[in-house]
Amino acid sequence: MKAQEKTAITPTRVEDYPEWYQEVVKASQLAERSSVRGCMVIKPWGYALWENMVRVLDDMFKQTGVKNAYFPLFIPLSFLEKEAEHVEGFAKECAVVSHHRLEKGPDGRLEPAGPLNEPLIVRPTSETIIGDSFSNWINSYRDLPMLINQWANVVRWEMRTRIFLRTSEFLWQEGHTAHATKEEAIERTQMMLEIYTRFAEEYLAMPVIKGSKTPSERFPGAIDTLSIEAMMQDRKALQSGTSHFLGQNFARASGIKFQNAEEIEEFAWTTSWGSSTRLIGGLVMTHGDDDGIILPPRVASAHIVLLPIIRKPEDRSRVMEYTENLAKELKEKSYHYRKLDVEIDDREIGGARGWDWIRKGIPLRVEIGIRDIGDESVFVGRRDKSHKDKISIKKDRFVGEITDLLDDIQQGLFERAVSFREAHTKRIDDKKKFYEFFTPENQEKPEIHGGFALSHWCGSEECESKFKEDLSVTIRCIPFDSDSEKGKCIFCGRPSSRRVVFAKAY
Repeated sequence: MKAQEKTAITPTRVEDYPEWYQEVVKASQLAERSSVRGCMVIKPWGYALWENMVRVLDDMFKQTGVKNAYFPLFIPLSFLEKEAEHVEGFAKECAVVSHHRLEKGPDGRLEPAGPLNEPLIVRPTSETIIGDSFSNWINSYRDLPMLINQWANVVRWEMRTRIFLRTSEFLWQEGHTAHATKEEAIERTQMMLEIYTRFAEEYLAMPVIKGSKTPSERFPGAIDTLSIEAMMQDRKALQSGTSHFLGQNFARASGIKFQNAEEIEEFAWTTSWGSSTRLIGGLVMTHGDDDGIILPPRVASAHIVLLPIIRKPEDRSRVMEYTENLAKELKEKSYHYRKLDVEIDDREIGGARGWDWIRKGIPLRVEIGIRDIGDESVFVGRRDKSHKDKISIKKDRFVGEITDLLDDIQQGLFERAVSFREAHTKRIDDKKKFYEFFTPENQEKPEIHGGFALSHWCGSEECESKFKEDLSVTIRCIPFDSDSEKGKCIFCGRPSSRRVVFAKAY
């Protein structure tokens, strides 16, 4: 029997997917748990990844006229109460500030003092506080559209947390816009979803399905919620970006009014849209393997690591000079929106050094030794291929073709993810087969099930809640690209006009 090849991450994805994910995040030095319950510390390698995501998305937003601003972390309780559906949707997740100072108690310990006249909510999202500002800024149709985004942190008090995917505090962006007409607001809602789609597919190499949420899955207080849904390697869905058409609900609650061209007062039409550090978790679960993460080059924390091989002390100066000159050449080249990021790791730790970078997912590892220098070449390993699969390339050719090589890795990761999703997406019209599809293949590993099911749904909340209760399956979205097709609801058999995407989800 062939011995199983040793992997850098234990357990493997097949052995224990949830634990594999936690170990990958730890081993790749992306983040770690903090001393504060449910929160995380994002380490430099992980934060560099987030910074690259922010840079790309921020540019995309600004190209559509959006401007950045910043709003308070604290929201008066009365603001949330103005929109009943909104406060109901977030009530269980809110962190509340009720006092404004600490004092020593009778036993000498610090305890809250100075109760506030009105409790403050640590923002779970900012529609209400931004709506208050919009109500002051907007008076005339000439003030519209108002297109604002903020990069911030939010707090949602989660009971069960997992780094990046669900934490009590996380980083995100939230866009908020106000418009003179319903049509403009709907157009903006769709536009921002397209931006999230482009970012996910072109930069994260993560294929997504675009669609509308069902009424029960909409953002609290929204008229319509659009989302992009990606399949992870455990075949669960990850909601990777949302865009909400809020109608005039929040404008009425916050008093966002304007005089139209006929000098008639109207309520504005508003939208909101957001994405978060959850995308880092999605990237790990889309592209990671049993040796760690694999970073798509367009957002990678760094593109290349140079690994000088110094076997004799007298070789150090020559090898390091060659390495540093190569680094300088590479750093002068541009790759998409930035210069190439190049790391040099001259630690004398042998093979373990290379494994550190494999676990961290850097796209290219380049070894440089005396023999390579004599041959004017470099020894290159790609993270998207086996760690054993390394080739010698002439240095000038490597420098000249580096951006093509990175694009080849980027495209390959996307195509691999598309193939995986297609292999685990099935059209199902039989209720028994539907239940079998979502029943774990191994009862000890409930995360390993069928994947995405494209099935008919009658539109009733009764059927929707039944699937959720029986299988922990939800309707991820009603896909935009699904053609009208007559069929029967997978649960009750009533008529249906189109298929929707069913999946278990994070």
